[in-house]
Amino acid sequence: MGKKTEIKRIEKWREPFSKAVDDLYHKPFKWGENDCAIGLVRKLVLAMTGKDLAKEYEGQYWDAKTAFKVMKSNGFNDVAELASSILPEIHLSEAKIGDIAAIKTDDGFGYALGVVNGERIIVLSENGVGSVDLFSASRFFKVG
Repeated sequence: MGKKTEIKRIEKWREPFSKAVDDLYHKPFKWGENDCAIGLVRKLVLAMTGKDLAKEYEGQYWDAKTAFKVMKSNGFNDVAELASSILPEIHLSEAKIGDIAAIKTDDGFGYALGVVNGERIIVLSENGVGSVDLFSASRFFKVG
């Protein structure tokens, strides 16, 4: 995802954000296409800002093993480190709709990424979009 950069949300970002969520709603999880980084976060940040923050990782992995290898070979110990390399970290109290949330996991990736949507976090499930409580996340990153 490259170097930390300041990005701004486009004017009237909520409509493209909502459309992007709707587009993801019934798409099942698939590594490298519709996972938490390339699918959910990338698409929703692109809808809000017009910036593609994950383009450099497109086509570089296709399963958990290759995703883990790409993460490690880029110097990240977990997915939250990757997010913090491009977006400023913020406190829970500052998190607003569209910001990125990192939810602790025990799967080797350390965290799963989601997108704040009020008191819930939009996440991917095996069958499409789901949500978890905002307090499920332990790290947050500002988008615009």
